[in-house]
Parts: sequence; structure tokens; C-alpha cells
Amino acid sequence: MDLRYSEAEEKFRLELRQWLADVVPKLGPKASSLDWPARRTYDTAWQRMLFDAGYAGIDWPVEGGGRAASPVEHLIYLEELERAHAPYVGVNFVGLLHAGPTIVVEGTPEQRARFLPPILRGDEVWCQGFSEPGAGSDLASLRTKAVRDGDEYVVTGQKIWTSHAEVADYCELLVRTGDDDSRHRGITWLAMPMDRPGIDFRPLKTIAGSTEFGELFLDGVRVPVANRMGEENDGWRVTMVTLSFERGTAFVSEVLQSMGFLRDLREMAKRTGAWSEGDVRRRMGHLGAELDALWALARRNVSQAARTGVPGVGGSVYKLGLSELRQRIGEFGMDLIGGAGLSWDELEGLDGAGPIGNADQVNTWVHGFSRTIAAGTSQIQRNIIAERILGLPKG
Repeated sequence: MDLRYSEAEEKFRLELRQWLADVVPKLGPKASSLDWPARRTYDTAWQRMLFDAGYAGIDWPVEGGGRAASPVEHLIYLEELERAHAPYVGVNFVGLLHAGPTIVVEGTPEQRARFLPPILRGDEVWCQGFSEPGAGSDLASLRTKAVRDGDEYVVTGQKIWTSHAEVADYCELLVRTGDDDSRHRGITWLAMPMDRPGIDFRPLKTIAGSTEFGELFLDGVRVPVANRMGEENDGWRVTMVTLSFERGTAFVSEVLQSMGFLRDLREMAKRTGAWSEGDVRRRMGHLGAELDALWALARRNVSQAARTGVPGVGGSVYKLGLSELRQRIGEFGMDLIGGAGLSWDELEGLDGAGPIGNADQVNTWVHGFSRTIAAGTSQIQRNIIAERILGLPKG
């Protein structure tokens, strides 16, 4: 794709930059990650501000409530948000980056009219109900059962790693509507209201001390058939659409965020004198070059999504490269702070120059471990690349 910016695109950048410069400083601090209801209030208020200013769902089609921005404008939008240190999509990342785009592609006109505007306004938050205790990487082995009863499905089973389910209004839920051994052929994609009787949520505490993950226990939960995306037993195909967005475009802003991490590490190295060491500069250069390559791939994925409606299997290459690179950036930061990496609390430098910056580095390092698991493990991504891109036989 051609990324030489036109006059109209530069005008769009300038208008967005001016708007962000006016509103971001007035937002105030985020709520604690230990208080997700407060974080929902913060994140959805920011989403409403984007909506009112015409920047919500910028790359969504107009009929879906967006502004049908070009791939170049979408990337400009992400660049400027990162430059302004604006909030991330936050607790509604599933609705904005996974479920919403899936409904745009797979939903009926009635479903798009019902679900998309509340997502864009920040009125409704979504979570994801895909993984189960016995069905993570092997998602086709899921066992949560849905039996049709008139105009409803009756759902019974268990889900795990349901991000922000405690503050969600809807869940993009995968259920088995076929026989127990139907695998890919018997799965259905449902939009489950989270206020229905029979839903029991139990939080799971992560190594970082937060509780954005949880378990869902579903006991006879009734979901309208009208909330089904695609046909019954066609949920695996719909799921591949969801996962292509999750792996192909949902992580685009993380490349820009990672570039910011690397800039902070460079400044830390210069401040502490580590920059004089050749190995530090060499590692910094390698990491920066890999980020530049990933940014080029991100632009390709966004461009493909604009042409075809979905990012395609190239998203697996992107997701694999980014998640493992994030871990290496975290390890590099831990090497730079040395013994200060043993503390979660911010430490003051002995030279009187203020905080060392160890708390952010420890947080980046710890969260890096999740990147090679979330949205499909690195092993799964390698299998997809081998089979669907390289044409190798299934292992």
C-alpha cells in the first residue's frame, strides 16, 4: 500500500492531533486495575468522547456506525493516539476489536443495528467466551452445550479466561450445538446477554495481582436464537473471522506502544550510563529493526482487511512476531534495571535523579508472558503459518 500522505490525510492528522491535545490532558488518571467497575466508567466515558467527536469505529463502515476511514487514515489515527498518550480501548477491547468487526461482516442488518451503535457509544461492554478448561489451544474440543428450545438456546457449561466478564453486558460465546464429537462442524457463535439467570462469574487473580480474567459457569442460560451470528453449526467459520481480527488488526496499536517502550528504555540506558556499552546499543538496534518490520506488516494487514473485509492468515505471522518480540523487550528492560527488577514498587535512584522506572519495566516484563498465550499460543500460530501459508502437511 502507498503511505505517501495526501493533503486530505494530512488535514485529518492535524485535526485529530488538535482534538487530542485539547481533550487528553483533561481526562485525569485512570482508575486502579483492581477496580474494574471504575475502569469501565473511565474507559466507556473516553469511548463516548470518541463517538461524539466522530472518531469511534473510525475504520468501520458507515452503515455500522463508523466513518469508513481508509487504511492510511486508520493508521494515522493509531499513531496520533499513541503520540498523545491517549487511553487504549480498555475494558471493551472485545466489543471494539473482536465482536464488533465480526458482526459487521457476519451479522444481519437487524443485528448490526442492534449491537454496533451501543459498542461504539460505550454503552455496552463485551467479553469473550471461547476457551474452556479442556479447550484452549484446541478450541474445537469445546464442550459447552446449547440446546434449542423454541426461539432460545439453553446453554450449560463452563468458560475460562473471560476478560472483563465482571463488567460486561454481552459475551461472544462459542457453544456446541452438534453432537459431542462434531468438533469444528458442530459449533455456533452466540451473543449472550450477561444479565441472564444461570450465569456465575468467578474472578481469577493473575501474577500481576489484577482480576481481569475470570471463569463463567453457565447453568441453563437462555440466549435468543436472534443473537446467533451465522447459521447453526457454522460457528467455526464465524470464529475464524473473529480470530483473524483478534490476531491481524486488534494488536496494531501494540506495535506503536512497543516503540514507546523501546524509546523509554533508550532514555533509561542513556541516563544510567548503560548506553556506552556496545551490547546494549546492539540489542536496541535489533529490537527497533524488528518493530519497524512489524509495523510494515501491520500496514499490510490493515490494507488487506480494507480490501477483503478480514485481515487473513497473515495475522498469525504478525501476532507471532509481536508477542515474542514483546517478551524480548521486557527481558531487555529487566537486564537494564538489574537488581531493581526484584521490586514491584517504584524505587528512587541513588544519584538523586528521581525514580528509576523499575515498576513499569517489571509490569512490561510480567505481562509479556501473556502475549504468547492470548489470542492463540505461539505454537498454534506456527501451525497455522506452516499449514495455511507454507502449505506443509498437518503435523
